[in-house]
Amino acid sequence: MPDTTSLVLLLLPIAVIELGLIIFSLYDLTRPERKVRGGNKVIWVIVILFFNLLGPLLYLTVGREES
Repeated sequence: MPDTTSLVLLLLPIAVIELGLIIFSLYDLTRPERKVRGGNKVIWVIVILFFNLLGPLLYLTVGREES
């Protein structure tokens, strides 16, 4: 069974990537010129924040509309 230190070192990069994706997605979403599918940015904020790694990936792949 792995000790706590090795487990933290294993999960830390994943947590940093997830946090980076959330921050980038929320920043992109709040830009005034950004258009999103469905037209409701509040729904996308909820998806990004509550669906951890999947939410930002969904927003970045299918949620944005190119202007």
